[in-house]
Amino acid sequence: MCKALIGKKLGMTSVFTSDGRYIPVTVIQAGPCVVTQIKTEASDGYNALQLGFETKKAGKTKKPQQGHFEKSGGECFARLKEVEVEDPAGYTLGQSVGPDLFRIGEKIDVVGTTKGRGFAGVIKRHGFGGGRETHGGKCHRIPGSIGCSAWPSKVFKGKKMPGRYGQDRQTVRNLEIVDIRPENNLILVKGPVPGHRQALVMIQKLKFAKKD
Repeated sequence: MCKALIGKKLGMTSVFTSDGRYIPVTVIQAGPCVVTQIKTEASDGYNALQLGFETKKAGKTKKPQQGHFEKSGGECFARLKEVEVEDPAGYTLGQSVGPDLFRIGEKIDVVGTTKGRGFAGVIKRHGFGGGRETHGGKCHRIPGSIGCSAWPSKVFKGKKMPGRYGQDRQTVRNLEIVDIRPENNLILVKGPVPGHRQALVMIQKLKFAKKD
């Protein structure tokens, strides 16, 4: 069975369950993904599928990639990702894989890229409390002293200081699938998912499943 799917974060909303509970959810477009290459242990040393997501014009695709996509039907894709699969023999080139890979109530991992915040100070980046605002305080948002003078006469690596904030790869684990709408290729996941709207995400089977 394929263990992951390429998707796109569409935004957040909320739903009511049959018993009246109000649940905030993230709406993810899960596929449809097309199998563009099958890798086997005999030929490549491992079992995997290369999935294509979001079609694009052939005129905007390089010639070598066009030749690669012709093997799976000729449709060109903007996104390609390899996903682990137990038995690649159950898949064929050009086959479509959608949200029916998952089921309602299942726990999944979602991998995404957090929003880029640009250059940020220590209060926004690390949550520093800041200096006093009254009684002559002049150090409101600066980091303050960062090291000693005589010894060790340097700033240790990893010191919390201003710098680039966001745009990091992040995995959110154990998210629950609240609803699946296969006719629209949508998965509704309980809670937030990293990234901005229209951001690319990977929806994965639970990696560290709890044993009963």
